[in-house]
Amino acid sequence: MRSAILLVAYGIGSDQGRHALRGFDAKVRQRWPGMPVRWAYTSLLLRERMALTRQKTDSVFKAVSRLALEKFERVAVQPLQTVPGQEHEAVCVAVREASSRWGLHTGVGAPLLQTPDDIRSTAEALIRHLPMERGPEEDVILMGHGTRHDAVSRYVELAKAVRELDRHVHVGVMNGAVSLEDILSELVSPRVWLAPLLSVVGRHTLEDMAGHSGQSWRGRIEAAGRKCLPVLVGTAEYAGVAEIWLRHLDDVVRSLVCVGDEVTGCEYC
Repeated sequence: MRSAILLVAYGIGSDQGRHALRGFDAKVRQRWPGMPVRWAYTSLLLRERMALTRQKTDSVFKAVSRLALEKFERVAVQPLQTVPGQEHEAVCVAVREASSRWGLHTGVGAPLLQTPDDIRSTAEALIRHLPMERGPEEDVILMGHGTRHDAVSRYVELAKAVRELDRHVHVGVMNGAVSLEDILSELVSPRVWLAPLLSVVGRHTLEDMAGHSGQSWRGRIEAAGRKCLPVLVGTAEYAGVAEIWLRHLDDVVRSLVCVGDEVTGCEYC
């Protein structure tokens, strides 16, 4: 049975984001040599923008359907999402619908913060990837997207796990859970580092986080009397964080492909 991997991102809105996804793609191909790797994007707006520059812009449903038309029978899907919220659920629904239509065997990998072990591993990876220039007592704020889904509690759990490792590192989100206002009163250093808890650098990072307007996180930190130092690196660019998504993909590939081939032997193991 022919097998393929489908990676899913929100979309590509910058050259750096494109470079980050290429880097993750290379890691996947190195891990599973010989297995075709394709991409799908969940944001309709970014798909439309990407189409204007003649980039491939498949939705999840279209990408799975395309693989079926290419005679693949098993597809391991790995989204680069942070929490199991609405976007992750939408990916699972699209995969189920396409699988049912085309008779495919599919599996969807977990997002970054699926389990307590994932949260601990992510906290440790984030601490390892803090800016080298940062002083030991300087505050760092990690800005996540957030969600109105119950999965927003994962950010609270991550914030706690990170603070246990370094009390000057804070996790906040744009929507729900821990807001920037909750964090501002806890800051102690004159300089504050600000980094995205987002897979790639795009509009949220460049405008909502690091933008020069008074409404951006940078602007609000500076209005509170602190010097703000934005770090424009997405979490998919951190080797330690990428490894967690890769482990989730490993679980799907092995359960979908290798177990199915246990009688004849799996060509990828």
